Amino acid sequence: MKTPRLLLPLTLGCALLFSGCNRGDKSTGTAAAGSAPGAPTIALVVKTLNNPFFIEMQKGAEEAAKKLGVTLVVQAADREVDVERQMQIIENLIERKVNALCVAPSGSREIVPVIVKANKAGIPVLVVDTRADEKALAAAGGKIATFIGSDNFDGGKIAGAFVAEKLGGKGSVAVLEGIPGHETGDARLRGFREAIARAPGITIVASQPANWERDQGFNVFQNILQANPGVTALFACNDLMALGATEAIAAAGKTGKILVVGFDAQPEARAAIKKGTMAATVAQFPSRMGSTAIENAAKLLRGEKIEAFTPVSIELVK
Repeated sequence: MKTPRLLLPLTLGCALLFSGCNRGDKSTGTAAAGSAPGAPTIALVVKTLNNPFFIEMQKGAEEAAKKLGVTLVVQAADREVDVERQMQIIENLIERKVNALCVAPSGSREIVPVIVKANKAGIPVLVVDTRADEKALAAAGGKIATFIGSDNFDGGKIAGAFVAEKLGGKGSVAVLEGIPGHETGDARLRGFREAIARAPGITIVASQPANWERDQGFNVFQNILQANPGVTALFACNDLMALGATEAIAAAGKTGKILVVGFDAQPEARAAIKKGTMAATVAQFPSRMGSTAIENAAKLLRGEKIEAFTPVSIELVK
């Protein structure tokens, strides 16, 4: 049947409207294999699905959901810096009345209002990887069921101690930070600085945000190199920024002359270590975080108690 000509603009406008609603978002929503009709729905909201770290977290969650016979919904904004969109996603899931929410917050303070909304709706919230701001949460009267993640401060210290050892206690170090004010990056940075402070012969000559992104890691470190050509080591608060920095190092003809340490132990970072373009990365097992989050959510929905903090191990890969 032909569409009447007068209706074509309206039809096209509606199509554009609905496509615009989902622009920039990644989302999957699948009933786990073996889940019975009426099985509880657990949502996992991560920072982005453009980062291998969160793809691994999703895989772990999917495996756990399949074993437990629960329905899993995984959603994320397109970019990790899009905190507002992540909050909208969570609000939509609260309106949808999912049974439990597992969230890796893009903003430690920004997450607080939606945690409070979930509390009022009777939906338990499990925080993964990045802590919610405890002071802001307490002030708002919100609560979480548990935090599942690694000690990012300790991971930063491990990276700093490795850099200090490799440089023999002397050198000029640069740092690529995550999103300013973001708990995960801030904790890694504090840990790194504490370890470096124990080696007075090492100076941090530049410390700038690259917002967790590879292209920004390239651009920011390229600028750092131009201003500080004597840099002997780099610590990047995640692997994507570290990998971007290795490209800037290669473009400057300095591959092998600058020690590069990342964080997350992504497959490409591990390959870069074998290749010699990176020296080390800190592993924190995102797949285990994802599976543990779903397992704990399922326990809560069965009326079982869970620990307020579920640690996930951390180690240096070199």
